Amino acid sequence: MSDPNCASNVTLLNNTVLDDNKFDYTKLSDQFRVQRASIDDLPEILSIYNQSIEGKQATANLVAVTIDERAAWFAEHLNSLTRPIYVVKAINDTEKTVNPLNDQTISLPVTQDCATSVIVAWGSFSDLYARTAYHISSEISIYLHHDYHGQGLGSSLTRWMLTQAPSLGIRNIVALIFAHNQPSLGLFTKLGFEQWGYMPQVCDMQGFTADVVMLGKAVVVNH
Repeated sequence: MSDPNCASNVTLLNNTVLDDNKFDYTKLSDQFRVQRASIDDLPEILSIYNQSIEGKQATANLVAVTIDERAAWFAEHLNSLTRPIYVVKAINDTEKTVNPLNDQTISLPVTQDCATSVIVAWGSFSDLYARTAYHISSEISIYLHHDYHGQGLGSSLTRWMLTQAPSLGIRNIVALIFAHNQPSLGLFTKLGFEQWGYMPQVCDMQGFTADVVMLGKAVVVNH
């Protein structure tokens, strides 16, 4: 179904849509768009995050987190100009309707970029450390809905976030990844990240002890 809040006067500039009723968003591809998270996005963000816990590859949390537990974290990101959370939504370019002549369901095109589905991925920039001098460095996190793994979405979102970092005053991007998470290590390595550190046996995953790899990449800051 199309979005009832979709504005009739949407401006598209360099793939970025300016919509008075929504956050600005950018098309990652014909299938996906990305934008800053809004206040209503936390349940879907946590749903995707909690999907990653059982596999013990993407997070050191071992039990599902709740909205109450993450409300302060989410509010801090929403209120920060330099540590945003981004959400990716799938674009629906058709909507289902019924042909009155034969009662068959048909697909009709909808206004460009107006119809989107639920959140399918999200990413964030977080403080590497809370102390002021670390403001030029940030940790990046990426999480995908399990139905969207293996489609290149993680790579597309990470590449796009790298382009946003300079405007946020970020000079160094750090990814902390389990050493046994080969897909994520491969993704970030392909995007130019290098190993900046290695922490052996630092996580008790209740069944095995995990090493953590610190990957980093310096980015050019806009002046």
